[in-house]
Amino acid sequence: MGKHFIQVVIYIELLIKFIIKEIKMKIVINSCYGGFSLSDKAIIRYAEIKGIKLYQSVERHCFDYSFYLVPEDDYNKLHAEDERNGNYNLSNAVYFRDNQIERTDLALIQVVEKLGKEANGPHAKLSVVEIPNDIKWEITDYDGLETVEEEHRSWR
Repeated sequence: MGKHFIQVVIYIELLIKFIIKEIKMKIVINSCYGGFSLSDKAIIRYAEIKGIKLYQSVERHCFDYSFYLVPEDDYNKLHAEDERNGNYNLSNAVYFRDNQIERTDLALIQVVEKLGKEANGPHAKLSVVEIPNDIKWEITDYDGLETVEEEHRSWR
């Protein structure tokens, strides 16, 4: 049993390593100049999947609505207090920022794949790229156009 058992364990370890290499990691990036952002519809759907209670601003700000983790009136009070204190720690803590979502977040990937073009925020064209699961990676961008690159060392 000893020799046969060891062979089976080695075979299973090799099989697991092969499977892990074959599994791809999905990452959401912005594929055009502009910058990563989600549409209002995508933000609402993401929050639903994650079980996050969001409050939508009454008025549009720039291109889209703003979203808060507290009712807008409460946010406005915190924002006013922050202005008096000279920092924005309180209001920033309850302001929902789509650009802070981890790009490998399964709910984000689901939203982008399901909604397609409807997931794109202003000046964004979101896509899901697949990379080997066993590498260290980073997102780089040039004027908002993002690329997933394998991490490497660099100096300036």
